[in-house]
Amino acid sequence: MTSILTNNGAMVALQTLRSVNDNLEETQNQISTGKEVGSARDNSAVWSISKSLESDVQAYEAVSDNLAFGEATVSVGASAAEQIVEKLKEVKELIIGGTSETADHAAIQDDIGHKMDQIEAIIETAEFNGANLLKATIDGTATSLTIAASEDGSTTISVDRIDFETATFDSQLTDITDATTAATALGEIDGLIDDGVTAAAALGSSLARISDQSEFVSKLTDSLKNGISAMTDTNMEEASARLKALQTQQQLAVQSLTIANQSPSTLQQLFR
Repeated sequence: MTSILTNNGAMVALQTLRSVNDNLEETQNQISTGKEVGSARDNSAVWSISKSLESDVQAYEAVSDNLAFGEATVSVGASAAEQIVEKLKEVKELIIGGTSETADHAAIQDDIGHKMDQIEAIIETAEFNGANLLKATIDGTATSLTIAASEDGSTTISVDRIDFETATFDSQLTDITDATTAATALGEIDGLIDDGVTAAAALGSSLARISDQSEFVSKLTDSLKNGISAMTDTNMEEASARLKALQTQQQLAVQSLTIANQSPSTLQQLFR
């Protein structure tokens, strides 16, 4: 029904324009922020789930930091243990030279002393952020390094220290004064090398465990982030297409409103 008092066409056109403008504003906001669900207002269920997952991501990132710290600490210890083994092999070569009756045993013993000093220096410097796995205690009190490996703390990786400090290598090796003492020292050095190899292998095994867990946590964190992204991020291709369509609808709605507003004046002309 046409009325000179109420312009129904204009009212409908205005409602359409408002709806298009609201959708246009929402789409523009999604494109500018990159988020389709940026607040509980957008989609309360999805927003709630995404926030819970974001909390999990933060927890796993903290676990990754712990694992990285532990991995660095153990890596330093393992590298130092490997260096010690190499130095002990050099000591063995010197001892073998001392098994000859004509060898300069005093000079050999002096060289061995220098090698032992180098080993002691390696032990002292095998420290990362105050933790040393090659001493009697790691940090002055603890005898093992415990690393949190899960977000709830239920999974941990424990790395025992390798005590190269209490009984020094030098104290376990007979001084070389002649071929006989050299022969004795030769048997002892093999045992020390075995100890060093065992220590390096143990630390290497722990390092591998930490690395594997770190990789697992990293992949899990990435999966959670991808899940959050799939739920909340804006699909830019779809949003861009929707934006163009809404801009066209907006133009048409404005034209419709203009036409509707002209209708009463047209009707009034009939009574003139």
